[in-house]
Amino acid sequence: MSDNGASSAGPSDDPEVARLRAVAEAAEAEVRLARARADLAEAEAAAARARAAASGGDGASPSAEGTDGPPVVGGEVADAPASEAPTPQTPAPPASAPQEPGPLTDAQVAAIAAGYASDAAALDLGVLMNGGPVASVPVRIPLAMTNRHGLVAGATGTGKTRTLQLLAEQLSAHGVPVFAADIKGDLSGIAAPGVSSDKLTARTAALGQDWSPRSYPAEFFALGDDTASGIPVRATVSGFGPLLLSRVLGLNATQESSLGLVFHYADEKGLALVDLPDLRAVLTFLTSDEGKDELKGIGGLSAATAGVILRELVAFAAAGADTFFGEPELDVAVFLRTAPDGAGIVSLLEVPNVASRPELYSTFLMYLLAELYEVLPEVGDLDKPKLVFFFDEAHLLFRDASKAFLAAITQTVRLIRSKGVGVFFVTQTPKDVPADVLAQLGSRVQHALRAFTPDDVKALRASVRTYPDSGYDLERVLQELGTGEAVITVMSERGAPTPVAWTRLFAPRASMSPIPAETMAAAVTASPLFATYGTPIDPESAREILGARMQAAADARAAAGKAKKDAADAAEYAKQKAAIDRANAEAQKKAQREYERILKSTAAPRRRSSAPTSPLDDVLGRGATKSIVTDVIRGLFGTSRRR
Repeated sequence: MSDNGASSAGPSDDPEVARLRAVAEAAEAEVRLARARADLAEAEAAAARARAAASGGDGASPSAEGTDGPPVVGGEVADAPASEAPTPQTPAPPASAPQEPGPLTDAQVAAIAAGYASDAAALDLGVLMNGGPVASVPVRIPLAMTNRHGLVAGATGTGKTRTLQLLAEQLSAHGVPVFAADIKGDLSGIAAPGVSSDKLTARTAALGQDWSPRSYPAEFFALGDDTASGIPVRATVSGFGPLLLSRVLGLNATQESSLGLVFHYADEKGLALVDLPDLRAVLTFLTSDEGKDELKGIGGLSAATAGVILRELVAFAAAGADTFFGEPELDVAVFLRTAPDGAGIVSLLEVPNVASRPELYSTFLMYLLAELYEVLPEVGDLDKPKLVFFFDEAHLLFRDASKAFLAAITQTVRLIRSKGVGVFFVTQTPKDVPADVLAQLGSRVQHALRAFTPDDVKALRASVRTYPDSGYDLERVLQELGTGEAVITVMSERGAPTPVAWTRLFAPRASMSPIPAETMAAAVTASPLFATYGTPIDPESAREILGARMQAAADARAAAGKAKKDAADAAEYAKQKAAIDRANAEAQKKAQREYERILKSTAAPRRRSSAPTSPLDDVLGRGATKSIVTDVIRGLFGTSRRR
């Protein structure tokens, strides 16, 4: 375009055009710089491989699951300052050895370098792979973006646990507390410094990683009363809630709704549900004679459904789950602590027997996450999160979950970001996580996937379609990833997805093997939390209240029964006494009649004369007079018989 002079302003004089031109020139310069760095990195990587070959090392990565990693580490925690940020990566000296060609062009490598460039604090995951490690192109997650949630996925043995440890270590070093479930005990080694080996040295040199051993402050927790494994994590039944409890009991939708009515009834009546016996006491009361009227008043709860829930509770408690409920209830604020030197404390929930109670484990983690959402205030976007929560074996959470439960998970994950909490789900394939939850995850670390069955192939292709366009044949790359390698895309500082990067991950600095059991037990008893949560307590709750009420009702029934029996006995006694009195009266009457009859029968009969008698006859006729006259006559004539 020709210049029209100063009299008429052309496009070149437009401030916006000038600004965009400057931005374009800066971007072009950045691309040229990235290309130059990529060329340098290729030479450096080739030199590192040559040195590794000369020293006999193969550059293989340590095992992600601890089988090929350093040996078990004991000893005390390292004295290195825990609050220092990760040391910047130092590339190896350049060499002239050629590097095998990679799938990416120089422009694509430059675009990846620009996409992961960050001036703010970030977690260094590893370096780009393009035929070999490109040490000058680090792959990192901006620290501020770790509260936008993430996914760590991959088949068993591909390095998920070591990736989780790497993230936890760097978060702790940046002063961010971490919570993670330790499924196999492997993560407990984070409390002990790692040990160098030839294999580890060769790997870190090839990646340009300035590796040194380091330990991190850790706190161990355990579900239930296993104080040898960790501080007991308990929850009250009321705090756990009907939705989560229905999940662990395996109730259907109708029974879940009915259980909600029971919780509502307990709240209205002031019946504290602390442990499972409390809930059983409420259900027993509602199905008893005393509570059947109140059961009808709840509405929608049948006696049969209450009986089913009661049976499930009994079986649940018989399996040992009753130790997970009670007081003191764990205050989730303990997960937000930092060490005196500023390092974030890594809280590890030791659940080695998760296979025996998978629903309880996953639901308990969801309970802890929901509690964090409830107690934390809104903080918006922070420079670094207040806590990062790693949800290992996440497929257990979503398997056979009800719609209400999935909705609760989705809402919690969506909203908890504003509370300063980041959530990383760790599982085998992305399809283990529902689409509504997966859509909210800003960072993805995808380890190798296997495709042995048609279902595996389908899942692999589904995973590939969720990635943005890249220079990789992801369907092939995801099956060829080595242990300790991953395909990564994260959210940049601008909130946009970064380019897909085939990455070889850095090695953790702490031990990759479990610490000894006695060391863990000593750490648990030495914790300041042990005095608060180590011993269970049994406060007055629904069981005692309803027990007293039912005992009073039983006593009242017994008193009423005794009074009724006494009244019946008194009535029977009165009846029998009346009968006896009547019988006695009748007997007396009969005896009187008999007596009178006998008197009549023994009395002398009187002569009956129609002629009137003289007074003398009357006198002589009397018995006494007759007796006297007779005696006189006998005396006169001597006719009386001698006796």
